[in-house]
Parts: sequence; structure tokens; C-alpha cells
Amino acid sequence: MSTIIDISMPLENDVISDPVPFGPKITYMDHDTTFAQIAPFFPGLKKEDLPDGETWAIEKVELITHNGTHLDAPYHFHSTMNKGERAITIDEVPLDWCFRPGVKLDFRHFDNGYVVTAADVEAELKRIGHTLQPFDIVVVNTAAGAAYGSDAYVNTGCGMGYEATMYLLERGVRLTGTDAWSWDAPFVYTAEKYAETGDASLIWEGHKAGRDIGYCHLEKLHNLEALPANGFKVSCFPVKIKGASAGWTRAVAILDE
Repeated sequence: MSTIIDISMPLENDVISDPVPFGPKITYMDHDTTFAQIAPFFPGLKKEDLPDGETWAIEKVELITHNGTHLDAPYHFHSTMNKGERAITIDEVPLDWCFRPGVKLDFRHFDNGYVVTAADVEAELKRIGHTLQPFDIVVVNTAAGAAYGSDAYVNTGCGMGYEATMYLLERGVRLTGTDAWSWDAPFVYTAEKYAETGDASLIWEGHKAGRDIGYCHLEKLHNLEALPANGFKVSCFPVKIKGASAGWTRAVAILDE
């Protein structure tokens, strides 16, 4: 027997999970309002001829590829990866990266805007007693998970810095994830540091690690609090969008019992 734990967030209109104006827009059409859509297929059809006078329910969804729980391809981070190769798009991501043993790093105690270091990652792996294996899927549980549903979500949680990301990639990890809006620290905190230092290398530093070693990451995961530190698999196959920087996924964790 296996237990499947949903680690995805829903797409919905009324919860701020992206900065304005990047959120999803869903128009709901129910069984009583869609007769005009089906009638042209069946000349002479009257609404009352149908069982209970109902037609279909359907939704019009306006999205960007980074709404909801999604998998970022290396192309999202930069035009190149692996120090000069063309960065692969979401339709080119190896599917065997997307179904692998999972590891959870619990960084909920870090302050909002904190940039996680390699030493932090090493200490957490030691605490949970896990030695990274190539292609482990490493997910990061931040304070943002508990903030989902509030207007503060986008600016909540720590971020993974360049050296923390490289620590994972140099050990063979090729797919990571976070329950925060971004793999990096919230922009509001990075903007403060940039204003103080003028150092543009601080901007998106975790993402930009993909220039050196190509990798993918999941963003806007949810319910990571329900996972153990290890002993589970992650399934996160992305929607196949030609030439795109990301694809939506119904990410789940699978625990074997």
C-alpha cells in the first residue's frame, strides 16, 4: 500500500499567490448557463429537451506558466545552462528527473528574506540523517507554506541562495522545490539589499545557479508540513508546453508503507 499526499496548491481567483497583475483568472460557467455553447452542435435542440435542462460545466482559465504549482525549466533562469549550453525548455526536461526519492529540508524557522547557505543545507541534512544521492528531489519547507491564503504569502519565507543551490547540484540533485512563491528570497528583501549594495548578483542568485549546472525547481508547493524528512517519492511531471519556461504540475508525494 502507498499513501499519496497532495503537495500542490489549487488555482483560484481570490487567493493572492502571485504579485499583481500576474495572478490567474478563472471564469466559471455552470450547467444552467452553457446551453448556447452546445446548441449549435445539434440543430433544433431545446434546453428543456435535455435531462433536467442541464448542459455542461466548463471553465475559461487565463494563466501564465508560473501560476499555481509549477515546474521551472532551466530556460526560465537563463538562456544557457551548464556554462554555455542552450538551456532546455519545459518540453525537453528529462521525465526521469520528475519521479524520484524525495528529501525535505525544514527551514520554517528562518526569518522572511533570509538567504539559505550551503552550511545551512549541510546542517539540516546532518540533522535528518540523510546523505544526498544523485537525482534526489529536494523540497524546502519554509514559513510561506503556513502563510498561503493570506495577502502576505508572496513576501513570506526564506530563499535558497547561490551557494546553497550549488551545494545540491554539485551532489547530483537536478530537481528541487519550495512552498514559497520563489526559490529565491522574496523580492522585497532582495530589493533592500540591492539598494544598499548595488550588487546585481544578489538578484535571483539561486535561480542563476542554473547557468553553471542546469536544473529544475518546483515553486508554490503546499502541505510540505505533512511530509517526513525522507522515505517518500515525488511525482511532478509538467504539462508539455512547446518551448516554454515552465509547466503546471499536480505534484504529489508517495509514501510506501
